[in-house]
Amino acid sequence: MFQELQPKQLTENVFSLFDDRWTLITAGTQDHCNTMTASWGGLGVLWHKNVATIYVRPQRYTFEFLENSPAFTLSFFGEEWRKALAYCGRVSGREEDKFAHCGFHVAMEGEDAPYIQEANLVLVCRKLYWNDLDPAHMDGTALQHYKNHDYHRMYIAEITKVLVKT
Repeated sequence: MFQELQPKQLTENVFSLFDDRWTLITAGTQDHCNTMTASWGGLGVLWHKNVATIYVRPQRYTFEFLENSPAFTLSFFGEEWRKALAYCGRVSGREEDKFAHCGFHVAMEGEDAPYIQEANLVLVCRKLYWNDLDPAHMDGTALQHYKNHDYHRMYIAEITKVLVKT
């Protein structure tokens, strides 16, 4: 016997990290990196690898760092950091030091994966694929998010390491 579930019910665990807890996408080097808040993304399996998928608009400062780096991290936090994550989503790193404002400290995993030390969970990711979303392949409910035609770039990355705060 099977019980029918709504799609949202399937994502009320690790897959709800993006939607419920948000994440900070961080890319660059220890001395020159940026971070941004994201609530859209996913986790799964592709090409026999555990992967994370993220979406970043081209006008975001973090986009430049993602384009120039083979890796990035996804840092997840407890609820007590919600205001800091909201701040990182609305303020650009071009204008001010979001790390200092929020009390975040950058650490490195390898040479090219900066992450936020205050996170509870960090996914270290190596880019496998990227492409711009094409409006010709979107339905009307998706198009409503692109009134300025600033379509996200999708990045699919292998999760190479998982760091959990103990």
